[in-house]
Amino acid sequence: MAWSKEERLAYAKEYYQKNKEKVKEKAKEYYEKNKEKIAVKKKEWCEKNKEKMKCLREKNKDKTIEWKKKNKEYQKEYAKEYNKTPNCKKSRMIGSWKDRGIINDDYDSLYQKYLETTNCEDCGCEFGKHGDGSGKFKCLDHDHETGMVRNFLCCGCNRKRN
Repeated sequence: MAWSKEERLAYAKEYYQKNKEKVKEKAKEYYEKNKEKIAVKKKEWCEKNKEKMKCLREKNKDKTIEWKKKNKEYQKEYAKEYNKTPNCKKSRMIGSWKDRGIINDDYDSLYQKYLETTNCEDCGCEFGKHGDGSGKFKCLDHDHETGMVRNFLCCGCNRKRN
């Protein structure tokens, strides 16, 4: 006996309710294994459906504004926590490089090099942190004409080069 659409939906809903954790775990595993493939398909779908996306954004604009007004405290807390994450720090750093006109083919590998570099590539001193008074914090040395990256220096060596 073939199931009707309603019966299939009812069964699926019941199964999900009984096995919620198991289903979520399987979905998470699938996503981890197929992250790149999913991203490519999503990008392709968005490219094909630009008008549909625009309509959805317009349709939900009022709801979004209303939600934001009601949930200001939640947003503040979320932002406070997100600002502490490595993803936030990475995105801010790369954004600041782009704002300064730094050009690079692979910002991810440049950021990885930034994290791994512990000493100035000119004088060899160990990097400090902003505000520690050492004046030995990490700077990205780049050509101001072309925007191309040279290396990571302490602020003293970076000033001498410019």
